[in-house]
Amino acid sequence: MKLKHKIYLLIGLLVFSVSLFLFYDLGSSWEYALPRRATKVLGIILTGGSIAFSTVIFQTITGNRILTPSIIGLDSLYLLVQTFIIFAFGSASFITVNKEVNFLLSVSCMVLFAILLYKFLFKGEGRNIYFLLLVGIVFGTLFGSLSTFMQVLIDPNEFMLVQDRMFASFNNVNTELLIGSIILLIGIGLYVSRYLKYLDVLALGRDQAINLGVPYNFIVQRFLIIIAILVSIATALVGPITFLGLLVANIAYQFMKTYRHTYLLTASILISIVALVGGQLIVERVFTFSTTLSVIINFTGGVYFIYLLLKESKSWSK
Repeated sequence: MKLKHKIYLLIGLLVFSVSLFLFYDLGSSWEYALPRRATKVLGIILTGGSIAFSTVIFQTITGNRILTPSIIGLDSLYLLVQTFIIFAFGSASFITVNKEVNFLLSVSCMVLFAILLYKFLFKGEGRNIYFLLLVGIVFGTLFGSLSTFMQVLIDPNEFMLVQDRMFASFNNVNTELLIGSIILLIGIGLYVSRYLKYLDVLALGRDQAINLGVPYNFIVQRFLIIIAILVSIATALVGPITFLGLLVANIAYQFMKTYRHTYLLTASILISIVALVGGQLIVERVFTFSTTLSVIINFTGGVYFIYLLLKESKSWSK
């Protein structure tokens, strides 16, 4: 099957799954149900697209298909910011209650972290992307420990508010941030379009990309900032999701079997949205909300992650 035909197939699955989610068993009170279903689908589309796009770019610049942006501590930093706001200002403060301000503050912190991580750690002589990843893991652990420290000190009632933001929930999409997220994603799309042509070359590795004339450090820094913004958008909308990016990116690699990022990015976004919409439909209609989609994603992603590790270890032992 040609690459374009595969994309058309995924678009067909996307239209089918979204239509099924919107109109299945709509009933006579469709004026009430349809707008709410449409809002939830829009949130899922923004979240799935952001995670898939950021993961494929991150795996390309790191040259590793089992890593996700959460490895450098972006998810942990988001939780640290949320915990610190409630710890320092309380659950009734303006920063906590106003979700737009909270969202902008979280995005700013994550972007600043990505810039500092790159400026101070990546540009030195003899340091490469793996050094950045190692330091990112250390910072992620530090952020998690600081969050836990503050969580045990705050009031139990306020801890419940923090706990709600620690786990992803597609049943309670943060709809107040949808318009801001759409505007931000459009801006990112326009900005990043000029750099997408470098991804196919970056996939060859740092030395090959530099030899072929790619401004490697400049491009990687831009992509890291974009990844930080996309992760913060997805996390702010539904909460931290660990394994979704790993799943959809690797499924896209296996399904498309190409190095061309034009197709890989498109396929991973479509697969991510189809998986989330279809998964949420199953959770609502089959499991009747007895479990959550994030639990299913983390279980499936964890099993798939172990499979990828075993597969890589076998290839190294040969």
